[in-house]
Amino acid sequence: MREGRIIPVCLALALGLGTFTAAPLLAAAKKSDGTTQSAKARNTLRQFTGYVSAVDNTTLTVEKRGKQPRTLVFTKHEDMRTVGEIQKDARVTVYYRDEGGHSVAHRVVVKPSDGA
Repeated sequence: MREGRIIPVCLALALGLGTFTAAPLLAAAKKSDGTTQSAKARNTLRQFTGYVSAVDNTTLTVEKRGKQPRTLVFTKHEDMRTVGEIQKDARVTVYYRDEGGHSVAHRVVVKPSDGA
């Protein structure tokens, strides 16, 4: 009768140990996937919508107004495309990437004014 109990107990222990040894391998696989996804996330275009507060040859400053105001300064990419004319106080959407800790604008879309 004791022999009948030993086999299921051994089987349960073997299966239990298998999950403990496989867990670090699965965690390592998930970490490597996470690093590639974070690299992809850095390479995707982000967007920021607000009003132009300053423009010059190399930078564009856009501020978001409201309860939680925020201002971002974008470096213009050499191949930056614009839709519309960028002027002070124009409402714009900036499509940008974080490159080396700096926000680099790749495309700017000027929204039509409310009076138009």
